[in-house]
Amino acid sequence: MEEALPVTTVVAIAGFLAGLVFGATANRTNFCTMGAISDAVFMGDYHRMRAWMLSIAIAVLGTQGLHSAGIIDIYSSIYLTPNFGWFGAVLGGLLFGFGMTLAGGCGNKTLVRIGGGNLKSIFVFLIMGLVGYMTIRGLTGVLRVNMEQLTNIDLAEKGLPSQGLVDMTAALFGAGRESMRWPVAVLFAGALGIYCFKDRSFRHSPVNLAAGVIIGALITGGWWITGVLGFDDFEPVRLASFTFVAPAGESIQYLMIFSGATINFGIATVGGVILGSFLMALVTRSFNIETFRDASDLLRNMAGAALMGFGGVIAMGCTIGQGITGMSTLAAGSLIALVSIIVGGVYGMKYLEHESFPGALKAMFSSE
Repeated sequence: MEEALPVTTVVAIAGFLAGLVFGATANRTNFCTMGAISDAVFMGDYHRMRAWMLSIAIAVLGTQGLHSAGIIDIYSSIYLTPNFGWFGAVLGGLLFGFGMTLAGGCGNKTLVRIGGGNLKSIFVFLIMGLVGYMTIRGLTGVLRVNMEQLTNIDLAEKGLPSQGLVDMTAALFGAGRESMRWPVAVLFAGALGIYCFKDRSFRHSPVNLAAGVIIGALITGGWWITGVLGFDDFEPVRLASFTFVAPAGESIQYLMIFSGATINFGIATVGGVILGSFLMALVTRSFNIETFRDASDLLRNMAGAALMGFGGVIAMGCTIGQGITGMSTLAAGSLIALVSIIVGGVYGMKYLEHESFPGALKAMFSSE
């Protein structure tokens, strides 16, 4: 009898395949958080913003469904601890949002662009991953730990088991946690759904509809992969779904010490997204080599990548990691981080528009 594959290998294979679909979808539909914000700010076009919000609604319903069915326990994720890092969510979200405008895209878009032939994005990926890993385990990690010790709030001391909106609502009304789960989830997802589908042109935009539905479903799928395929009585895989800042650093480390490293879900999805985007670029004949225009372009991308790496870690996620994956758990910290990323992104675009190279700014976003 053949020996079964290790659980970590099974999770990595499934994560890689999910990443392939993610990368191909993001490339084909132009799903991009920064692009969504730039469309809204500069053109008053909210189609991609609605696609992003639809993906959150789908992910919320799918993830809460998995939890209610007992398939996964979202309280074992990093998002629903009682250790409420509100300050990190605000500061990290603002820095990440601002940084992604300098770098021309968030973590997800960086991977998609690598697959599409953008050499600048390889540079952004390396800087973002390096700074992100430094903030997890290295030099800037000391600053992060001290900040968390000074600002984090222990909600358990206030009688709350987690920072989930479901738990907070249950405590407010003196009700049981599970009795409030679906009212909160349906209200939240329903509000997003109304916002998305009230727009007639969005309802008739198959590309944006497909982007929202597929990405939202993949976030749910990520929870299932790590929570079900990754289940093991002795060495279970940590419950997680798509996020791209910390996995960028882990991927760099994995490439450097391949013979002594263990692949995980995050690393596998990074590789999958890049390859999925590359294959879609070949199929659609959109693969195009792009490099830095000048030294100022390089410096702007370097600064943006560093801000994304640091901000993404202290916020505990990026536009995908907090903006969709974290939001699918209905965590208060994720909501704060999401709003902060949007505010930081809007400010970054206004700053670039006012301070430097309006022509270059328009060129940066024209491909979005």
